[in-house]
Formats: sequence, C-alpha cells, structure tokens
Amino acid sequence: MKHPRFIIIALLAGLTAFSAGAQNLSDLRIGEVLCENTSGLVDGFGQRNGWIELFNNSNGTVKFGGCYLSDDASNLKKYHIPSSDRSTQVGPRQSVVFYASGNSSQGTYYTNFTVEKGETVYLVSNDGRTIIDQMEIPAGLPADQSVAKVPVGIKEMDFEVRVNGKPSPGAYNGDVDAKTKSEVIKEKDPHGWVLTLISVMVVFSALLILAFIFGWIGKWNKRSKEAPAPKAGKKVTDEIAAAISMALQQELGEEVYAAIALALDDYLGTGVHDAESFFITIVPSQNGNWNDKTQNFRQLPR
Repeated sequence: MKHPRFIIIALLAGLTAFSAGAQNLSDLRIGEVLCENTSGLVDGFGQRNGWIELFNNSNGTVKFGGCYLSDDASNLKKYHIPSSDRSTQVGPRQSVVFYASGNSSQGTYYTNFTVEKGETVYLVSNDGRTIIDQMEIPAGLPADQSVAKVPVGIKEMDFEVRVNGKPSPGAYNGDVDAKTKSEVIKEKDPHGWVLTLISVMVVFSALLILAFIFGWIGKWNKRSKEAPAPKAGKKVTDEIAAAISMALQQELGEEVYAAIALALDDYLGTGVHDAESFFITIVPSQNGNWNDKTQNFRQLPR
C-alpha cells in the first residue's frame, strides 16, 4: 500500500462528516400529545386514536430506532420502537407521529398503550433508562385539544407547554411566520445605515479606549525609567570646604586641587550640569573660568 496516510485521513474525514450529520437522541422532544380524538387525525386503518408527536430540535437527521415510549414511570420500556425499520428517523426540525392505538401489531408507528388525561408520556433512550423528554397531560384537557411544546420566540431551544386548541400533528408548533431579530432590523433599516453607524461608533469607541490605555501605559513606563530628582543636600559650610581642600591637597597635590576647586566652583555656582545620580558632568560655561583666555598666557624667556 503506497499511500496509507491518505486513506487514514479520508476515513477520518468520512467519520467526522458522519458524526456531524447524525445528531444525538437528546435532540428529540415530545412536541405534542392528543388524548381524545373525535374529529381530528385519522390513522392508516381509518381510526381516530390519540397520538404522540416527536420533534427533532437539531439541524441534522436523528435516528430514533431502538428508543422507547411509555406512559408508566415504573415501566419505561413499555413500547420499543423497532430499530430494524429504516424509516425510524426524522429530519432536521421535522416531526413524526405515533398513533396511541393500544395495538403495536398494526405497525411501527402504533404504540401498545393509549394516552389518557392526567398521565405523563415518556420518551426513553435506547438504554431503557435515560428519559430524553416527557410530557404531562392535563387532567382537564378538552376533547380534540392537544398539549404542545411551543418554542419561546424562535430560539428553538426553550419551550413552554401550552394547551393547543388547534392540534397540528406532524407540523411545526408555534408561529411559523415569526421573524428573527435580523429580519426585523432589515425591515426597519433596509439600507443598513443604522447598523453601519452603530458599527463605526463601536470601532471608534474601542480605538479611543485603546489609545487612552496605551497612553497611560507609556507615561507610566517613562516615569518609572526616569531617575529620581536629586535630593537637596546640606549646604557646604566653610569648615566642610576647608576639610575637603586639605584632604585633596594632601592626597592629590596643588594642581589637581586647583582643577577640582574650579570644577566645584563651576558646579555650585553658574555652571551647567545634569541631574544624574552619583555623577557630576561639567560642561563649559560662559560665566566660568574654563574659557578665560588669560589662563593660557605664560611668560616666555627672552
């Protein structure tokens, strides 16, 4: 086999596509239940029985063969939906109806129990224990009226149970003409000017906030890098100056002492210097003695 890697990748891609298309059983809902049917849906045998509607709340096909339907919490495996029937699947946002005739020998979609008022209908997973969904039937439910789970707005994930005066087996429960928020905005703002203005305002607001944050961070970094201002030291008294002079003269000699004396005079007087910690930088000053030309004159021998 020359290209085993490509075959493995193809198999993984196929499994991924299959798992994406086949949704979970937890996406199933008991959409609607009717008990007393006197003038409504007729089954394949010409009978009007109660019925149970299952609704697929996902965007993929769900296979429900092998699951169970029951009206008894102590016997969740009351009716086993045949897994051998290939029709036991429901498309995205579609419904399927089971006739509660009490005679399961009539076919796959005929339960071995009838639905009665005041009972609870259960949809159980194929393990026979996990309840996927349930529907409680009101005791005072009138004839030819159903109890249905209707989506709240059009979220399709949140439902509320209502008594439905117009049963709709196998059809979408709720307002099929309900409009989404995007559709409402499109009607109110067909050219998109309001949406564009809001988008621009959001973008510029975000930029202003970012500019403020980065500006503040820059100032903070600059302040943290700047050397602290030199603390005001004690004034140089005559005694301190004399002691420094004597020490410099004794250690360095008169010439070095004279240079340092001029530097100190320039620093303490009108000289220009910086504020670096522990450093004194002397630069030439117009008022100092460093530029005095007379200091360079010397008497030459004749």
